Amino acid sequence: MLKTPPAAPTPPLTPAPRSPGHAEGVSNDEFRAALSRLAAGVVLLTAREPSLDPDDPAAPPGEDAGMTATAFMSVSLDPPLILVSLRNNSRMDDLLDEQPLWAVSILSESQSHIAGRFAMKGRISDRLLFEDIPYVRGTHTDAPLVGGALATLECRTEQRVTAGDHTLVIGRVLGATLPSADGGPLMYFRGRYRNLG
Repeated sequence: MLKTPPAAPTPPLTPAPRSPGHAEGVSNDEFRAALSRLAAGVVLLTAREPSLDPDDPAAPPGEDAGMTATAFMSVSLDPPLILVSLRNNSRMDDLLDEQPLWAVSILSESQSHIAGRFAMKGRISDRLLFEDIPYVRGTHTDAPLVGGALATLECRTEQRVTAGDHTLVIGRVLGATLPSADGGPLMYFRGRYRNLG
């Protein structure tokens, strides 16, 4: 009786090389490139940083802060909720961790200069960034609402959810206005600000 020689052991499968920190193998560049194909609206997120010492009349007043965001969406109609994604430990993330009131201006296609100004790295102070931008103060939040925006929303934080290197801030909408009916939305697509159409 002939015996079949034992089969050679199968070598273990070698997984494909993986990017550090990404268990499923997608690199940062691949992830960015894929998501850059998703067109997004552009908003300016604003909040009023309170005075460091509100009881001292000699203390400097609070300061306005602003940040361009494209990771923004509606969440619920009843109650009216929206969501914005903030990089962990960014100035706006730190501020909204302490200040529950903030606002969103949905930028129009003619406001790419505002989006670029509040998105640049190593930028000048927020106080100077707001100097020549027309805005009014929100009645619910005291935050700047940009003139000429397609819409503005004033919000109060309902929930903060840590998601990787970002924080998802869910806000209840306290008030909404439509300052401008002219023009289309400002869009962000493949790393550039664009107009619809």
